[in-house]
Amino acid sequence: MQRVNKLLSLVVLVLMGTELTQVLPANPEESWQVYSSAQDSEGRCVCTVVAPQQTMCSRDARTKQLRQLLEKVQNMTQSIQVLDQRTQRDLQYVVKMEDQLRGLETKFRQVEENHKQNIAKQYKAIKAKMAELRPLIPVLEEYKADARLVQQFKEEVQNLTSSLSLLQQEMGAYDYDDLHSRVVNLEERLRACMQKLACGKLTGISDAITIKISGSRFGSWMTDPLAPEGDTRVWYMDGYHNNRFVREYKSMADFMTSDNFTSHRLPHPWSGTGQVVYNGSIYFNKFQSNMIIKFDFKTSAISKSQRLDNAGFSNTYHYAWGGHSDIDLMVDEGGLWAVYATNQNAGNIVISKLHPLTLHIMQSWTTNHPRRSAGESFMICGTLYVTNGYSGGTKVYYAYHTNSSTYEYIDIVLQNKYSHISMLDYNPRDRALYAWNNGHQVLYNVTLFHVIRSEQL
Repeated sequence: MQRVNKLLSLVVLVLMGTELTQVLPANPEESWQVYSSAQDSEGRCVCTVVAPQQTMCSRDARTKQLRQLLEKVQNMTQSIQVLDQRTQRDLQYVVKMEDQLRGLETKFRQVEENHKQNIAKQYKAIKAKMAELRPLIPVLEEYKADARLVQQFKEEVQNLTSSLSLLQQEMGAYDYDDLHSRVVNLEERLRACMQKLACGKLTGISDAITIKISGSRFGSWMTDPLAPEGDTRVWYMDGYHNNRFVREYKSMADFMTSDNFTSHRLPHPWSGTGQVVYNGSIYFNKFQSNMIIKFDFKTSAISKSQRLDNAGFSNTYHYAWGGHSDIDLMVDEGGLWAVYATNQNAGNIVISKLHPLTLHIMQSWTTNHPRRSAGESFMICGTLYVTNGYSGGTKVYYAYHTNSSTYEYIDIVLQNKYSHISMLDYNPRDRALYAWNNGHQVLYNVTLFHVIRSEQL
């Protein structure tokens, strides 16, 4: 257990997102790996290390098998405690919201009974609001069921821990294979639970957090969601055309407090502000073309280029603000995406999932939303969210779900603090939106609503 505690202290990550990442040990022969993540009381991600891979058990003596199995259960206990803490915190919010909803329903009934004494306009407004909120009540019931599921996890782990402790003391008193099977089953269910927690439906966006004031009115900035542990570099690109230079800052703190950077010269100028850095490479739209370029920062060379067939370019199907923003590349929990428009789809938005190595289109979805009417857009968990504009009052009002090929109209306020948004992208590791707002680099934290259906675990 001393080795367990030492390794745990080295690899616990505190992040803003919920991306599961692989952490390699100092000695590869030990074969330790990350198996789960959850959020702490402040909404930050905590990744937890488990015992060695199960293939090691076949090479160990019976006592070592039991010790490793017990360590695995104990480590699962820590993850479940964090998950329980997060769920209980969210549940308090849900219960409070549920009370407010039911209170509103009661008031509505009272108004309905005495509608003659109320102004007709007020009555209609309350009725419309209630119709909007009533579908949330069964969803809240599901969320309370999720909390019970986490409690079930806790009880099962406690039972396993107790049985394994007794087994260590009284060899042969319990069947090892049966206990091992129970541990594996519980671990698989916990993995599934964690994976579901990594994604959710966008329900809220925080106020803008200003990181820096620099550059022109238009540009983009980002961090790499697949960067290894400790790599917090910031990438910065000023302007939307005829520029080839990408700035690399060593860290977010460096970006905020200094102007020390390394400059990378791209082989071609970029077009628009839809660039993205992903797994050590930058993906961008070559100026005056529908060519996508993948440029590797380590080799300072193009590793792949591919035309996005039929995609409009050179201000044919730009966002509402213009700026050669015809092709927008973005990343979410599922990988690399391109959002653009084609003549074949009458200038409406097309969403394509791209293979990050070959840049080939893996799958595409055609929407009914005109691209020129969109202010900006971003992907979260396979859903494209579109804003209604780029200046003045702004909100996210359209969502297209690629998993079901359906869309809906929503109403989520996006604070447009400096009155002109020319870049808006989601980072799944930070669980935040990066934006370029009229020469200001800002961040928005997002709230995702998770429903873990127990019958699927």
